[in-house]
Amino acid sequence: MSIFKWIGGAIGLFTGGPLGAIAGWVFGTLVEKMSDRDNAASDNRSTWQEDNRDGGYNAQGYRDTFRFSLLVLASYIIKADGRIMHSEMELVRRWLRTNFGDQAQIDGERILDELFKKQRELGMNEYRSAVMSSCRQLSQLLNYEARLQLLAFLMEIAKADGSVSGEEERALRECGAAMGISAADIESIVNLHDGGTNLDAAYKILGVSPSATDAEVKAAYRAVALKNHPDRVATLGEDVRRAAEKKLQEINAAKELIWKARGL
Repeated sequence: MSIFKWIGGAIGLFTGGPLGAIAGWVFGTLVEKMSDRDNAASDNRSTWQEDNRDGGYNAQGYRDTFRFSLLVLASYIIKADGRIMHSEMELVRRWLRTNFGDQAQIDGERILDELFKKQRELGMNEYRSAVMSSCRQLSQLLNYEARLQLLAFLMEIAKADGSVSGEEERALRECGAAMGISAADIESIVNLHDGGTNLDAAYKILGVSPSATDAEVKAAYRAVALKNHPDRVATLGEDVRRAAEKKLQEINAAKELIWKARGL
């Protein structure tokens, strides 16, 4: 997958707006760098322009929007505590390499590098404003289930070093709210990785109080499981579907812990 198709496929879907501005800046910077080297950029630029000349919806553009948006938001989450942790970057590299191949890993890292440079250029406050505007645009571009999965990916990145700092959690909650995700679903995602061992976290994953009746807990589980079912994100590709399956397993682990505590 060419780096320019990563960006170009997405631009075809979100022409204009904050995401378009960020994508255009990254694209322009990389074109300039590559044209200085071997003119490969102009060839790739023609390719993505042909693939996206109608500017309309297409399935690949939708998937590219998800992937590019993940990198934009990841660049914000990774730097939320003022540091770029090796473990967080390695998780992104591994995800790109496992799901899209070695070239995608290289391309994704180059995009992230440019995003980090833009962040330094603008300053954290201005970059945060651009990311929040991008999240609001995503609330119109991606369906709700895709946005839930995007937030779950960001949570995995934040937790890659073994813990989530207060700054990272605040950034995660900001992104989720700006994408139009409900407070209950944000709470569910934030607690996702602890639900199999922590009863309080398990209840938060299902979005119910420990004082809820058995019937209420069962209904809450069915609603959360349906909302997070892998089939809901199948259009984003097999890679995202596999990640959604893992998320559903964590939801089921939370359910099992609650069922055991209640003797169900």
